[in-house]
Amino acid sequence: MTAGLLDPRQQSLPNDATARSVRTRQEEPAESPEPTTARETLADRIGLPGQLRWGFIGLALFMIGDGVETNILTPFLTGEHGFSIISAGSLVTCYGVVVAIAAFVSAALSDLWGPRRVMVIGASVWIVCELAFLTFALTSSSTVAVFASYGVRGVGYPFFAYGFLVWIGATARAERMARAIGWFYVAFTAGLPTLGALVASTSLSIFHLSYYQTLWVSLTLVVAGSLAALIGVKDKVGRRPLADRPDQVFATLTLGLRMLATNPKARLVMLTRTINSIPTYGMAVFFPALFVDRFGWSIGQFLILTTVIYAVNIPFNIFFGWLGDRIGWSRTVTWFGAVLCAAAMLSLYAVPAFTVDAGWAGAYALTLACGAVFGIGLAGFVPLSAIAVSLAPANPGAAMSSYNLGIGAAVFAGPLLVALGYNWIGANGLVVLFSILYLVAAIMAASLRGTQPGFGNAQTGRHTNKDVTDQNHLDGK
Repeated sequence: MTAGLLDPRQQSLPNDATARSVRTRQEEPAESPEPTTARETLADRIGLPGQLRWGFIGLALFMIGDGVETNILTPFLTGEHGFSIISAGSLVTCYGVVVAIAAFVSAALSDLWGPRRVMVIGASVWIVCELAFLTFALTSSSTVAVFASYGVRGVGYPFFAYGFLVWIGATARAERMARAIGWFYVAFTAGLPTLGALVASTSLSIFHLSYYQTLWVSLTLVVAGSLAALIGVKDKVGRRPLADRPDQVFATLTLGLRMLATNPKARLVMLTRTINSIPTYGMAVFFPALFVDRFGWSIGQFLILTTVIYAVNIPFNIFFGWLGDRIGWSRTVTWFGAVLCAAAMLSLYAVPAFTVDAGWAGAYALTLACGAVFGIGLAGFVPLSAIAVSLAPANPGAAMSSYNLGIGAAVFAGPLLVALGYNWIGANGLVVLFSILYLVAAIMAASLRGTQPGFGNAQTGRHTNKDVTDQNHLDGK
């Protein structure tokens, strides 16, 4: 997981499905999102909700388009539009603030309006703002227009992607939740930044398009992905409000905030998820310059490293979803996610620094190997999403709000740390800082035990009195 797609509390789930899923089955017995064993398909057995398959395809295309710019925007703005690394980092930070807010409210709005409507809004905002960015902001070299159009576009991908994540949470079976979310991150990470970086590299190196022309390729892919998901998915669960009382707008929108205020585990999930992705967005700001100035490599080689990190990450998203369902979500996130990422993050600077200085011929190959290990570690965070869903299964959007806030916070926290610390502690200091943050995430993840069906209190299939009291409080009872 960047990847790797929610929020925590000591609450058990029913053995066969979440309370929300039971409610859905009672309302529409003919269109149950929980297929029976007799009707199970291969997709069901591997945790892939078959009725959402076009959504996964559309999400992958959308995120490929969104990911094209990830590692070329900074060199484009600094090389052709007079931005400094600090100012480019500030632009991405502003974008990240919008992403964080949009990620948080996208889940609650999915409860209120239905996931599909939120996805429609996200796709529309992305396309309109990108057109403004390409046709006016960049061509006029207006800094205000660049910040405005690119910043507002931050609403787009969280609404589209995390609206779909809520849709998955509303249809997936509880005992296979981590695997279903793993498939979400396969599609998400395949695009941002894996194939997005590959498309950018191919566009620049093979087709010899300019940075500006490559951004038009990005827009085309986002349009294609939006159409595939919004036209292709026929499932009715996501086409209606998920909340019991969608007329209670304020209560629905603030339920996620109340979880953050009253539930310590919700806060831990948010912070752990933020740390998970901080290096992803921070590295995009200063690693391209590091590769060129410190190691003597090219931007194209950095894009290849990015592709390797997230190409390796893709299959391990599924694997760690499966492993988390088997050995425990918290244990998987702690050891295979946070601890492994801490070690791999250090190696991404230490190995090339040592081998390049020593004149080793295989310096770049060893760096790619370190990147592959880092990609595996990022996938270890996948079960964190399932932990979040388990906190309030009757309100999947609210349960995912704080998790989504963590994702969005990373989008601006990563570039912000670079903007604040690059001139002070340098690239090597930032890498060490990121590694320390991962160790902090390991401590937090280790405290998230007890939320998984079949583990801890959930093993009995009963709720504790505290669980019931907390859920009633969240529901406003």
